[in-house]
Amino acid sequence: MAKRVTIDGNTLTIEEVHRVARLQAKVGISPQARKRVRECRKVVQRFIDRGDTIYGVTTGIGEFAHVRVSHDLGSELQRRIVLSHSAGTGDPQPKDAVRAAILCRANTLSKGYSAVRLETLRTLIEFLNRDITPFVYEKGSVGTSGDLSPMSQIAEVLIGEGDAYYRGDLLPGTLAMKKAGLKPVTLTFKEGLGIINGSQMMTGELALRCYDADNIMKNAIIASAMTIDALQSVRRAFDSRLHAVRPFPGQIAVAENVRRLTADSEIMARHPGKVQDGYSLRCTPQVLGPSLDTLAYVKRQVLIEMNSATDNPLFFPKDKIHLAGGNFHGQPIGMAADFLAIALSEVANLSERHTNRLLNPVLSGLPDFLVKGKGLNSGLMVAQYTAAALVSENKVLSHPGVVDSISLSADQEDHVSMGPISIRKLKEICRNVAIVIAIEMMAAAQAFGFRKPLRPGRGTRTAYRQIRKVVEHLECDRSLHPDIRKITELIHAGTIVKAVERVVGTINLGDFPYERV
Repeated sequence: MAKRVTIDGNTLTIEEVHRVARLQAKVGISPQARKRVRECRKVVQRFIDRGDTIYGVTTGIGEFAHVRVSHDLGSELQRRIVLSHSAGTGDPQPKDAVRAAILCRANTLSKGYSAVRLETLRTLIEFLNRDITPFVYEKGSVGTSGDLSPMSQIAEVLIGEGDAYYRGDLLPGTLAMKKAGLKPVTLTFKEGLGIINGSQMMTGELALRCYDADNIMKNAIIASAMTIDALQSVRRAFDSRLHAVRPFPGQIAVAENVRRLTADSEIMARHPGKVQDGYSLRCTPQVLGPSLDTLAYVKRQVLIEMNSATDNPLFFPKDKIHLAGGNFHGQPIGMAADFLAIALSEVANLSERHTNRLLNPVLSGLPDFLVKGKGLNSGLMVAQYTAAALVSENKVLSHPGVVDSISLSADQEDHVSMGPISIRKLKEICRNVAIVIAIEMMAAAQAFGFRKPLRPGRGTRTAYRQIRKVVEHLECDRSLHPDIRKITELIHAGTIVKAVERVVGTINLGDFPYERV
């Protein structure tokens, strides 16, 4: 059982999102957060009692913000806000993405600026603890005014509408809640808007992609070190003095990792008097390093957003004031997702070039396409085709989504982030990059077989052994897709990284204190 996560609105981490979304960790709310939520609700109730005009509380929303809604229709307004905004389409969101969104929204509400009642917040948290996952469509959010459509599908279940998975079975929302021992919530002033008005769908998803990107980057560094080792690259390109005079943290980290991974290599010790290698080898720190720096920036953006108040309006109990603004706008998350898409696409670009150098006998000094019996055997030739296809696809997918905007709601909402599109593209890029890295690892492992009896470095040798547990050396042609799949599974499971880190220590992703903001 994963360690329990306590939310307080201020300190939620990416790793905690992973634990709750994927490992089913239980969730609680801190005493301080409970107190803030209660205090905020009291202040809001006073505003309502004295007849204040408050956006989305005593008025319609969007273009209808000028339309006053009577006090006795306040609850019905919130219900209709939820139902009218549930307008998504496409494939269903995976369970981990929905759970991440619920956790992030609950954390935002626990800051005590959103006016949602404590009992409503607790019910939302119990969705996580009792394994209720609302059915949410993947498409329909433009990432501004929050993720209105997907968050509305979550809110629908909260009020006993919509559909939800309960312990794996898809049921009507009211039945899922009944089976879990929960009662539907009757929303009151601000609560419908409070649940749906924020970027938490894409923020939760980006948090998961950041978690995955850590693993992808570590595997990419290991794969690069394997190629550098197998191709007898010149060590001087990774000397710490060289990188210290251009002190980008990511670049320094990659070079340091390569040195540790290839330490004691008998293969690199015997390079045939080369002065320097091609760019894709000697510039590995300069190419992968910026991707690490970008990942660090994206993590910081995610952490800030996860621990922010993002809906509208917001209530400030100490100042006894309510302010309408635009904290729901998804631009920081959409742009961060686009940056990460570009950074990871470059990881795959480099990896495919490494594979090319391994397969080309003119560049490698190894058998053509890393197999004996050329002509009769094609070796790993077409595995590179797969890598090239995925790299090319990534180039299309890495076009930024956030640069597009369509005016909505009678021009009341005339700039939107389109961040959810960026998130979906990023998700596919992550899948592609892992496979491209797997193909490089397969090729590098095959190359090591032709370097025997010389041994690879301490870390690269460990990675090689892990790969050989699931994929044999290629003596004659066989179907390659099972081999690619098996190594990709090792990457996703973190098997290679864990084994290597036991030998060389933690693979450094740059000196960034990003876990707490």
